[in-house]
Amino acid sequence: MTNNSNHVKLHTASFIEIQRLQLDLNDAEIPFLTKNNDESARLAGFGSFGDHVELYVYENDIKEATEILEKLKTELI
Repeated sequence: MTNNSNHVKLHTASFIEIQRLQLDLNDAEIPFLTKNNDESARLAGFGSFGDHVELYVYENDIKEATEILEKLKTELI
């Protein structure tokens, strides 16, 4: 299967918040990528500031993923 879509950033948050979002995206069968610069720096032997992880989804999934994110935000308030 060839997918010519590009990934776009959906959300940046702490590792724990991203894990919860990943569970909801998995339930909706929306593929995603995560980028954890802090963990990459740690593995390379460097320090880093902050605890932020970026989550990316395909362009064609952004609408549904955004709806899931907004629902999650209202649950956490």
